[in-house]
Amino acid sequence: MLTFQWLLTVAAVVVAVVALAKARRATKRLERLTETYWELRYDHGQLRARVARLDPGAAAPAQTEPAAKPAGSNFISLSSLKR
Repeated sequence: MLTFQWLLTVAAVVVAVVALAKARRATKRLERLTETYWELRYDHGQLRARVARLDPGAAAPAQTEPAAKPAGSNFISLSSLKR
């Protein structure tokens, strides 16, 4: 019985070490992805500024959807819902 407990303990330690290694790899990958994301956002802003300087009319986004009208009074009292 004592041998089984030791085997179970060793297996748990091995699983914990593997999980720790995977978590560290995931953390490093997330850091790389975050850095890449911010670099791409910066580059996108730089390119947008260059396009705006070259062709000011193309930089303004075209509005394809009409502006939404303000909604009317859609208030429903809670007392009417309880009935």
